Amino acid sequence: MRLQVNGEVITVEAQTLASLIGELGLDGRKVAVERNLEIVPKSLYAETALAENDRLEIVHFIGGG
Repeated sequence: MRLQVNGEVITVEAQTLASLIGELGLDGRKVAVERNLEIVPKSLYAETALAENDRLEIVHFIGGG
């Protein structure tokens, strides 16, 4: 499936938002996701189905000091 993630078109096998986060190697507890201009609550990642050409913005939080 082709998706636009943070402005870049990528091809993935993932069918849900949770599986996409895993496929990208991100920690689902430390990301915020916007899908087609709508924020997706973390509680819905596993049940949010992806569709061809979805536009996603994924922000991941990094601690440091």
